[in-house]
Amino acid sequence: RPRSPGKFPALMSMSAYGKDVQHLPVPVGGASDYSRGTGGIESGMTDYFVSRGYAHVILDPRGIGKSGGEYDMQGPKEQQDGYDGIEWIAAQPWCDGNVGMLGMSYFACIQYLVAAQQPPHLKAIFAHDGFTDWYRHNYYQGGMCNWGKAHHIWRLYDTHTTRTLSERQMPREEFERRLKALRDDPAVRTYPYLWKLTNNAHNNPMLLDLLLNPFDGPFYWERSASRVFDRIKIPVFLLSRWSAWAIHLPGAIEAFEKLPGPRRMIITETHWEGGFGRPWYENHDLVLRWYDHWLKGIANGVMDEAPVKIFVRGRNVWRDEQEWPLQRTHWVKLYLRDGGRLDATPPGPHERPDSFINKPWQESNTASPCATYTTTPMSADTEYTGPHTLYFYADLSWSDANWIVVIYDVAPDGTRMQVTKGWLKASHRELDAERSKPERPYHPHTRAVPVEPGEVNEYALEIRDSCHVFRKGHRMQLLIRGQSSPWEDFPIWFHLNIMEPVRHRVHHNQQYPSHLVLPLVETVERREEIYAPG
Repeated sequence: RPRSPGKFPALMSMSAYGKDVQHLPVPVGGASDYSRGTGGIESGMTDYFVSRGYAHVILDPRGIGKSGGEYDMQGPKEQQDGYDGIEWIAAQPWCDGNVGMLGMSYFACIQYLVAAQQPPHLKAIFAHDGFTDWYRHNYYQGGMCNWGKAHHIWRLYDTHTTRTLSERQMPREEFERRLKALRDDPAVRTYPYLWKLTNNAHNNPMLLDLLLNPFDGPFYWERSASRVFDRIKIPVFLLSRWSAWAIHLPGAIEAFEKLPGPRRMIITETHWEGGFGRPWYENHDLVLRWYDHWLKGIANGVMDEAPVKIFVRGRNVWRDEQEWPLQRTHWVKLYLRDGGRLDATPPGPHERPDSFINKPWQESNTASPCATYTTTPMSADTEYTGPHTLYFYADLSWSDANWIVVIYDVAPDGTRMQVTKGWLKASHRELDAERSKPERPYHPHTRAVPVEPGEVNEYALEIRDSCHVFRKGHRMQLLIRGQSSPWEDFPIWFHLNIMEPVRHRVHHNQQYPSHLVLPLVETVERREEIYAPG
């Protein structure tokens, strides 16, 4: 805390990474180093805030570091720890009673959950890259288990907990039944890392918990901020990046759309998919300005600015907006066509489907089988900003499949840049009609509905929001594949694959008009069909 006499506002940081690791001598300015384990150093630069008149307290919740008890994985007990921490800080003789929270990723996610407990002295939060749905955003994108992240992240947690939450909370018979089903699961038996957990959960109890809970439900709800947005009344600043499609981006978007109180949102970009630096040091000026206003009462104009600021990729400029999604959006369709085309003209009656077969035992650093669809070169700069959706028709040769969809910007020289991404497990294709919108389908993920082999089904696959300008002469490419890998996706964000060779056949004809729904926000020179949701 500041050395000068007096009382000061305070910022509290808490996570499972441990307070002691936050000030290890790791160079500032580098990316997360997966070989050394620097990924959890995300509480913020203490000296920066202390030198500007704030106390900074880093708290270990129960089960972390030297704190007693068992780790609760952002659950109710950890949320209560956050409440108690806020109120303890406010009562200290060096604190003026105004408390905020600080940190990125885990440190941001827990801010929502603590704020929902409504500690009286928590005046505002700054959620810097924080997901809000444990199931959809964090570990089961589209119903597909993101075991790669859970396999990695547990090694960063400074915990002595060895028991799963499932074992602590479930009736013993139910726990043993699920454990046996998992041990006998054909896919799990092909992943030794996963199968061994059924014998020795202490190696990664969190990952075993995820495998034992494959559907959305109370296990995920009690640690998901999206379930308690209505209880977060204090001001919230939301910051994420377009490349956080696998985890944090949808959290910021969802929070901005649903939080009831004062809020601001910035979506920026980083030079790689792994995000901001570790130790985290970026955007501290934005954090400081937010807390100077809400904790110190400084009239710095932060609430007079546009509620949304976005970085426009492709043009690489900043732009202010008044809402999200943008009211001026024109929803357009681009249809999947024969010959790998992607265009505004609906398909004819006799176009033949495209097919590929996934490789369960794919060799490292090889490309997954896929289908691609590409536009002609853009006749003018074309911007798509907002949510994207792929509606497509397909049949399978087996009862389930993973669908992974990527949109690329292909330059005239053939190089391509990933724009955004989406996922959907075929057996999780059910929609919640009341919560779905044409541009943003919502899947309940509460059960698996097996696919009848050979039967054509329609899939509504949500693709993460983006803001991207395809420059004149560039092309949009849609890629559809059926498996995930650390070399095609990201070193720590990859999913449990279907371990059967499944034929995926994508249909596009007059009866099955597979198409993208895209958010066009600028007039283009070529003619396109306007698609108005609802």
